[in-house]
Amino acid sequence: MITYDWNCKTVDAYVEQGGNDDVVYNVHWRVTGTKEEGGKQYSSTNIGTQTLDISEITDFIPFDQVTNEQVVAWTQAAMGEEQVTFIETNIANAIELEINPVSVTLTVGQPAPAVDE
Repeated sequence: MITYDWNCKTVDAYVEQGGNDDVVYNVHWRVTGTKEEGGKQYSSTNIGTQTLDISEITDFIPFDQVTNEQVVAWTQAAMGEEQVTFIETNIANAIELEINPVSVTLTVGQPAPAVDE
């Protein structure tokens, strides 16, 4: 099973917007998936940004009260379920290729690395 960690702690905010201070409008997200298999830990990370729709803020949260969990929820809602699934699937595929590679990089004149069984 892959565990996904969404880090949405880095944000861009307007100093003042609509009478509120430090209004988050853009999130720099980093999603890391990890999986333990055969006594080894495998991981893959995707990064990106997501703009938030702040045109109709109904329940403003002061920045000093904002949590990573809240920003993750905002980010995933802005992305939509399909994009969230796409990101996590890409991470899962990268981990699978790390566990079961289908391609390796070799250097001519050097021995091929041993294959773990």
